[in-house]
Amino acid sequence: MTISPRQISSRERRFVLVIDRVIMLIGKYWLAMVASFLFIFSALPFLAPVLMRYGMTAPAEWIYKGYSLTCHQLSYRTFFFYGEQPVYTIDQLRGLVPGGQDQEAASFFWRDFIGNSTLGYKMAWCERDVSIYASMMLAFIVLGFAGARVPKLNWRAYLLFVVPMAIDGTWQLFTSPLYLLSFLPLHESNAELRIITGALFGIGSVWLVFPYVEEAMRDAYAQAKSQYERGRAHEEELKRG
Repeated sequence: MTISPRQISSRERRFVLVIDRVIMLIGKYWLAMVASFLFIFSALPFLAPVLMRYGMTAPAEWIYKGYSLTCHQLSYRTFFFYGEQPVYTIDQLRGLVPGGQDQEAASFFWRDFIGNSTLGYKMAWCERDVSIYASMMLAFIVLGFAGARVPKLNWRAYLLFVVPMAIDGTWQLFTSPLYLLSFLPLHESNAELRIITGALFGIGSVWLVFPYVEEAMRDAYAQAKSQYERGRAHEEELKRG
């Protein structure tokens, strides 16, 4: 027995056409969507100290709390705005913050310390996270202009972008401030090194995935457009019939 395919209703056809239009929009403008998201996501940590500076503490604290899920926010590894200097070492902060001289480097004290009118107010991200996400946003934009001409990045080459941050971050983690590997020399990174290693990681990560995403979005757009045009033509035939 032959089973005839079920005829879809007019409402179902319109729904399919809407889905095709949505896929077309995403396929065509996905890069702008990603760049816009990264811009907003990267801008809010900058906004937190500005809000603190002008007395809008409640929304600033929301930002700090929200971004604490993505970053350690240790004050001695974070940029400060409106203060005497843009960055502070742990030794400097321990001498400048009341009660800080009694705090170990890994203490939640330094995570919770936002700043003050003298030292300034810290961002909601550490220096390395700022560099990672800013470089990712810029990499998406630059590679977006190149489009299909972007060569694929071999995973071995990708390691060159990752290893510097892995070494710097892991060495710092196990010797400062946890002191878990006492046979290693103490290593507390600095802002310049965190920015460089973070940027390499961000650029390499985007370069690794971009050609595949760009190709997938281009194919999805072409397929959705073809299906949409066939659906519209079928709708016109039904109207004329």
